Amino acid sequence: MSQVLLVRHGQASWGAEDYDVLSELGGRQATVLGEALRDRGVRADVLLHGAMKRQRETARLLGEAAGWDAWTEDATWDEMNHEEVLARQPHAFAGDTPTRREFQAWFEAATDRWTAGAHDHEYDESFADFSDRVLGGLDRLVRDLGAGGTAVVVTSGGPIARTVSALLGGGTDLHRRIAPVVVNTSVTKVVVGERGATLVSFNEHGHLETRPDLLTYR
Repeated sequence: MSQVLLVRHGQASWGAEDYDVLSELGGRQATVLGEALRDRGVRADVLLHGAMKRQRETARLLGEAAGWDAWTEDATWDEMNHEEVLARQPHAFAGDTPTRREFQAWFEAATDRWTAGAHDHEYDESFADFSDRVLGGLDRLVRDLGAGGTAVVVTSGGPIARTVSALLGGGTDLHRRIAPVVVNTSVTKVVVGERGATLVSFNEHGHLETRPDLLTYR
C-alpha cells in the first residue's frame, strides 16, 4: 500500500509587502515538522511542492530537517489565486487595510462566491477548473507512485480541502467548511491500495501540540 502525505505550508507573511513568503514562525513550523517526520522514520520516494514561494520555502526547511533534498516543483499543487477571488467580492471595511477579522470575513465571502459556480466566467480559474487541476494532479501522482511508496507534497489549504472533500464524497459545502481549519504544516494522509485513494487522516498536527506558540491557521 502506498501513501501520499499532503503538507500545508508554514505561516505566510500577513501584512508584509510580499505575503507569499514564510514568516519567521512559518519557518520554525516547517523545521519542527521535518524533525518530527525524521524521528518517525518517514522515508519519501517522491517529493513535490507547488510553485509558490511559501510552498517552496516550506519544502526546503522541512527537507533540511528531515534529510530530504530531491524536491520537484509542480504548480498543480498551487493555491487558488486569492487576489483574483478577493477582487471579485466587494468589501465592507473602512480604509485600505482590513483587520485580520475583517479580512477573514471578506475572504470567506469571496470564496463562497467563487465556489458557488454562478460566476465562473468572471474568473481566470473557476472553482471547477481548480478542482480539475488538483484532483487531476492527485490521480497522476497515485498512478505513478510505486507500490509501497511514499509521496510528500507541500501544498496549501485549498488543494488539501478539495482533496479531502472529494475523497469523502462531499461537494463545495464540505470544501468550504474544511478549508478554514487547515493548520499550517499539518499533514493529511491518503493511502492508495486496491480500492484506490482513501483518506486516512486529515489535518494531523501532533508535532505542534506541545508547542502551542507554533499553532496557526493563517
